This record gives sequence, structure tokens and C-alpha cells, in this order.
Amino acid sequence: AGKPVANNGNDSTEIEGDITIGSVDNMMESLLEAKNIIIVPGYGLAVAQAQFAVADIAKKLKGMGKNVRFGIHPVAGRMPGQLNVLLAEASVPYDMVFEMEEINDDFEGTDVTLVIGASDTVSSAAEDDPNCSIYGMPVLRVWKSHLVFVLKRTIGNTGYAGMENPILYKDNVEVVLGDAHETCEALRSAI
Repeated sequence: AGKPVANNGNDSTEIEGDITIGSVDNMMESLLEAKNIIIVPGYGLAVAQAQFAVADIAKKLKGMGKNVRFGIHPVAGRMPGQLNVLLAEASVPYDMVFEMEEINDDFEGTDVTLVIGASDTVSSAAEDDPNCSIYGMPVLRVWKSHLVFVLKRTIGNTGYAGMENPILYKDNVEVVLGDAHETCEALRSAI
């Protein structure tokens, strides 16, 4: 099964595979089993004001001896640096926050990546689809992690590029649907 994806008037690209829907419980179990974790916040985290819950989740996991880091895309959010400010506001230690060029090579050795409200900044189409409007844009290569959880409000929401993110169809990606604030609060309670 595949799905044609709009890409601003160019030939449509068909995404192969199906979207796997995950749950907070599965996400919690995977995080508890993981040693290396990267959290990638995006504009959706800012809109949901989930930074405090995410900061607590990261601190709890780090307290369990896990290597927890945040990967920040330079244009994540509505303006450069917005996610850095939100994480600082939530008292995330600076030594846990890494810019894209500092962390991108680490995804291959990452057990679990949480993508919270990011789309274009983590889209594999930027590297794989020459017909895509964001082709060539540097992105966080989250799909190279062993397991990825993408928190999204609904299936079909697109980023600024106006296309669905092909990583949602990858075998190692689970989509957890719902409001990011509520989902992160549920995860914080579960951990």
C-alpha cells in the first residue's frame, strides 16, 4: 500500500508502506528499555506548551542512567532559537541540548528517538525526493534510529512543505496520535 504525496505541483511521489500507530504505554516501555535516547522538539511542542512535561521526562530518564539528549534543528519552531528558549525555560540543562550538526551522526546509535511536533525538519524527503520542495534542506535524520516515536495530532497534518512526511511509513516508526501536551503528560505520569 502506498500513498501519493503532494509536492507543490511536481510529479507526485508514492510513499510505500503503512503507518504504524503506537501508544503511550509502548513508548514508555521502549524508553525504559533504551540506553540512548534523543528527543527532537518542533513547533508542535511549542504550540502545545509541552516543554515542562518533556523536561521532566528527560530528567527522569537521565536519573535512571540513560543517555538523554535533545536534537534541535536551526529553524525548528516559528523562529530560529525558539525551541532552545523553550527548553531553557523548562530548565533543561544546556549540556543535554545539541544542534543538528552536533547530533545528526548519532541517530544510527540511538535506541529511541521521540519526535514531538516536528515534520519538515525531520523529513527524509529532503534527502531522498528530488521532486520535493524541501529537497536539499538539511534535516535531523531521526529515521536512522533503531525506533522512532512521532507525536502528531492527526494523520495527514503536513509541515510547511505541504506534504506528508515519508518517515511516518518507515518500519521503525510508530505514530502516537493526540495533543502533544496531553501525550507528554501521560508519558511523564507513566514513567
